[in-house]
Amino acid sequence: MNNPSRRYHITTFGCQMNKADSERMAGILEEMGFEFSEDPNDASVILYNTCTIRDNAEQKVYSYLGRQARRKHDDPNLTLIVAGCVAQQEGEALLRRVPELDLVMGPQHANRLKDLLEQVFDGNQVVATEPIQIVEDITKPRRDSTVTAWVNVIYGCNERCTYCVVPGVRGLEQSRTPEAIRAEMEALSRQGYKEVTLLGQNIDAYGRDLPGATPEGRHQHTLTDLLYFVHDVPGIERIRFATSHPRYFTERLIRACAELPKVCEHFHIPFQSGDNDVLKAMARGYTVEKYRRIIQMIREYMPDASISADAIVGFPGETEEQFENTLKLVDDIGFDLLNTAAYSPRPGTPAATWEGQLSEEVKADRLQRLNHLVSVKAAERSLRYQDRIEEVLVEDQNPKDPSQVMGRTRGNRLTFFAGDIQELRGQVVKVKITEVRAFSLTGESLLVTA
Repeated sequence: MNNPSRRYHITTFGCQMNKADSERMAGILEEMGFEFSEDPNDASVILYNTCTIRDNAEQKVYSYLGRQARRKHDDPNLTLIVAGCVAQQEGEALLRRVPELDLVMGPQHANRLKDLLEQVFDGNQVVATEPIQIVEDITKPRRDSTVTAWVNVIYGCNERCTYCVVPGVRGLEQSRTPEAIRAEMEALSRQGYKEVTLLGQNIDAYGRDLPGATPEGRHQHTLTDLLYFVHDVPGIERIRFATSHPRYFTERLIRACAELPKVCEHFHIPFQSGDNDVLKAMARGYTVEKYRRIIQMIREYMPDASISADAIVGFPGETEEQFENTLKLVDDIGFDLLNTAAYSPRPGTPAATWEGQLSEEVKADRLQRLNHLVSVKAAERSLRYQDRIEEVLVEDQNPKDPSQVMGRTRGNRLTFFAGDIQELRGQVVKVKITEVRAFSLTGESLLVTA
C-alpha cells in the first residue's frame, strides 16, 4: 500500500498529554484506513500536534507548516491539520496566517478527528476550538510502544498560574470515571502492555469534579482512591502518574504509593521556583517550605524514590538572589531529573504584560547555570545504583547499539544491557548495574540463559 493518498504523518510537540493525544488521533486515522508514514512528504494527511508553552515550539510549527503549505500549491489533495494548544489559542487567526490549512482543532477535539476530517473531505475549511464535554473515548490509540502506555485520567486544568496558557487552551478540569479508566487499562493488559502512566495536567486534582461523595465524605474519588481502584488490573505490572501539583499532594497519596506494590517509586512534582516571592507571583499556591516537606515525607516513606520536577528561570522580576534560591533548592534536594526552561511570555497570560521582563542573555545564563547543577546532582543521585540489582522493564532495542536492549528501572532511570529484543521485550529483567551516568545506566542481565 504505497499509495500516498492513504498515508498520514503526525509530528508532535510538547508534553506527554500531547503525545497521548497524538497516539489517539493516529488510532483514528488507522481506523479510517490510513497508514503511518515517517516522511511527511509521502503523506496526504499531515497533522502537527502543537504546544504553546514555549516560544520556540510555536515558531517551529510555523516553519514546518510553511514547507507543507508550499507543497500544497502543487498538490491540492494534501490535507493540512494543526491540532493541540497553538490551534486552540490561535483559532481562526491561524487560517489567516496560513490559508492553506484545512483543519484547526483544539486538544479537546482529539476524539472527534474522524467527523472533522469528513467535513474537510466534503470541501470545508474547519475550525474546532469551542469548549466541549470530553467524549468518553473508545478509539484504540496507535501507541508508540507495545510495552508502556499513557492513560488520560483528567483533562484540562483549573489552576491559574500567571505564566501558563494551559487552562485557556485545554479547558477546565474534566475527570474520567474510575470505571472508564480501569476498562481502558484492562484492554491494554489484554493487548500485552505491562506499564501504564496515568496522565493529567494536574493529576492530583483528579475526581474533584465527579459526583458521588457520600454524606460521611467517603468515596471522594481522589487520585489515591483511583490508584487503589485500578491497582489489581491483571497483567499490568507497573503504574506511574504525572504531573503532580504540590498544592494537592497529600500524605495519603504518598502512603498509597508506598503500600501498593505496582506503583513505581517515581514522582514528578514541578516546583517551578525555589523562591517564595516568585512562587507567589506565579500564583502557584504553595511555599518552598511546603515543597520541601512533601519531598521529605516521600523520602521518609520511600527513601530510594526518584524525584523529577520542572523549573522555570528568568520569570519577570526574578532577581539574582531569587534565582540563587532555586539553585539552593536543587542543590539541597538532589533531583533525579529536572526539566528546565527559561521563561517565555505567552500571549494571553498575565505575566506576559508585566514590567521587569529579563533579557534573553540573563535568562540564557541562568538556564545554563541551573542545567550544570542539575547534571552534577543527577550524577550524584545515579551513584546509588552502582553494583545494585535493579528490575528493568525492557521496552526496546538500543538504537545506538543493536546488541543491547533498553528499559527503565522502577525509579524511571533508562538502563541499557546486552540482550535480544525479540526475547526480552515486555519482560522485567534483574540487571546488575555496572556503569552509572547522570541520566542513564548500563548493566548486565542476571537472566540465566539455557
